[in-house]
Amino acid sequence: MIILYLLTALLFLLSLIKDRQKTRQALQIAWKKFIKIIPAFMTMLILVSIVLFLIPEAMILKYLGTENIYSGLSLAALLGSITMMPGFIAYPLSGILLQQGVPYAVLGAFSTTLMMVGVATFPLEKKFLGSKVTIIRNLLGLVIALMIALVIGLAYGEFSL
Repeated sequence: MIILYLLTALLFLLSLIKDRQKTRQALQIAWKKFIKIIPAFMTMLILVSIVLFLIPEAMILKYLGTENIYSGLSLAALLGSITMMPGFIAYPLSGILLQQGVPYAVLGAFSTTLMMVGVATFPLEKKFLGSKVTIIRNLLGLVIALMIALVIGLAYGEFSL
């Protein structure tokens, strides 16, 4: 992570050297977008924290934990497919679940389906893309999310083929 910070700082300095005005404009645009996103981010984070507080850790581990990783993976993919969250909410939520002992593979399935599969957005998507394209996109998103979860699980030794 330190490498990314150093690379970002270096690129920022290069941008400043090349064109101070454009860099300043970019920072102003980024700040405005950041300010706009803070209320939604804080609201979602508070709601997620309340829900996680109300659901006992033992229950989370029972259904999403290592007891039966395949059922946890399936449930996580299902929950992620039904709900929809942007990455800036999904990643902190995954971090909280990781601290509670949820395996990486399950988190991979959950976070990728949260952003790639949209059962909740199906009607809107169908309106613009048509039923066939929407179904194909969602099914491909689900398959890709499960493949990602499988690779993550294998990489972390959570299960083997």
